[in-house]
Amino acid sequence: MALRGRDLPRAIPLFPLPGAILLPRASLPLHIFEPRYLQMLDDTLKTPERLIGMIQPLGEGLASIGCAGRVVMFSEHEDGRLDIVLRAASRFTLDTVEEGFTPYLRGEVDWSGFEADRDARAATDPGLDRDSMLDKLLRYMQARELSTDWEAARAADDEMLINSLSMLLPLGTEEKQALLEAETLPERRELLDGLLEYALHGGPDDEETVH
Repeated sequence: MALRGRDLPRAIPLFPLPGAILLPRASLPLHIFEPRYLQMLDDTLKTPERLIGMIQPLGEGLASIGCAGRVVMFSEHEDGRLDIVLRAASRFTLDTVEEGFTPYLRGEVDWSGFEADRDARAATDPGLDRDSMLDKLLRYMQARELSTDWEAARAADDEMLINSLSMLLPLGTEEKQALLEAETLPERRELLDGLLEYALHGGPDDEETVH
């Protein structure tokens, strides 16, 4: 279900997670086990929007921009742990953090400026050189002994390829945040291309993504 601007609530639960970002029209699987986040999920499922705001911790606080996802699937383990999938609804700007009312954080957010996120049509990137991007990705993955589904990467549309790589590659928290904040798909692709190029030419080891 696509949410329109008027359907989006002013306050949403926040899930701070270093290295984890959600991008427009993408999905993010999560494993929930901490009691406060199990409570957050239980509360979220009682709301009509079923939104959770993914946001990265930065410095002593939280990033100014995150992305809310709608819970579209969940499954429960025998010990109470949950696997869920969030489907991106829209990015947001964090205005204020509400503390003390629930065991998890809630935030008042502003959805303005991200209207394109709520368009069901995938963005395109006419400037994408897919062969060059995949060549850099291959060398990056080989250097780190990582693997990927190359058939899926070749078949993916522009947005799926660029957003999936931005979400999945083990980049640092600040790099992930910059990718999240890129206003357009071509801007995100240019930044991602630069990060791959930098890593391939002797940049410092990437920070480990924390889950």
